[in-house]
Amino acid sequence: MPLSLMCRPTMFLDKFKALPGQQNHVLIAAGLTIFAGLCFAGLSAQVKFLSSDLHGFVITFWRNFWGLFFMLPWLFRQGLGELSWPRIRMFTLRSALSLASMLCGFTSLTYLTLANATALSFTAPLFATIMAALVLGETVRRRRWSATLVGFIGVLIVLRPGVSGMGIGEVLALAGAFLTALVIIVVKQMSRTEPSNAIVAYMVLLLTPMSLVTALPFWSWPAAQDWVFVIGMGLAGTVGHVCWTRAISMADASVVVPFDYVRLIFTIVIGIFAFAERPDAYTLLGSAIIVLAGIYIARREAMLNQRAAREAVAASGDPARTAGRDGA
Repeated sequence: MPLSLMCRPTMFLDKFKALPGQQNHVLIAAGLTIFAGLCFAGLSAQVKFLSSDLHGFVITFWRNFWGLFFMLPWLFRQGLGELSWPRIRMFTLRSALSLASMLCGFTSLTYLTLANATALSFTAPLFATIMAALVLGETVRRRRWSATLVGFIGVLIVLRPGVSGMGIGEVLALAGAFLTALVIIVVKQMSRTEPSNAIVAYMVLLLTPMSLVTALPFWSWPAAQDWVFVIGMGLAGTVGHVCWTRAISMADASVVVPFDYVRLIFTIVIGIFAFAERPDAYTLLGSAIIVLAGIYIARREAMLNQRAAREAVAASGDPARTAGRDGA
């Protein structure tokens, strides 16, 4: 791969910015989401491979360091804009939560199979639903509460706490998912006043020095044969993030999110061939329940957002937009 393309992982996506036809947008968004899932599955596999030689906190630093390297061209294009003290505090909080989530998630891969760690990471939307009600004061009705409860039943099936017990790996994976949910809530709050480009840019810039601080007490250098995976983490994470972001910009979240769960299939396949991991029936059943609950929550939230948007249009009395709605 040419160095110029490696340093600009967003280059090959630029052609998708303006494509005619809603159907094309949806198909390409689905393809980008599936490819992002493959990248994230590859990232998890590389983390798990490196965990036998490096501490999880050190792995987290290298992932952020090389992620920043591959994002630099994008940062130069977008710029950083003005930064005030209140904004610094919010950006720092968002980055600290993201770092804590990564530390928990990466370290959990030392103890869990790829399939189990991925399945438990999918509980983030379940936690986010609870946090949206408690922190943001959003109205969560019976259907979403029911889906959340069903999702946590799936978690219990995966964990089987009365049979195999709940070890440190499971605790870390669930803690990482909970922290991811908090990040979702913080980003929702920030997006009301901050541009999305700034939210991403400052997260990337802050994560590298913050993760270095946590890595130093456990520091060791990667072995010569590990560097391809160390750099590969940054590339896979950056390309996956860019693909996911572009997919969300091209289609509704309710359309994109179900394809994200294909990542579980990728991790199962990688786990079988790379680490000789074979998920049992309980893991597969519980994962399926978690996935279905997450898909339902995403689609239900999208329906409520669309309804709120229609009501806002009707309340505004805009005859052109109302007419377009009535004719749909």
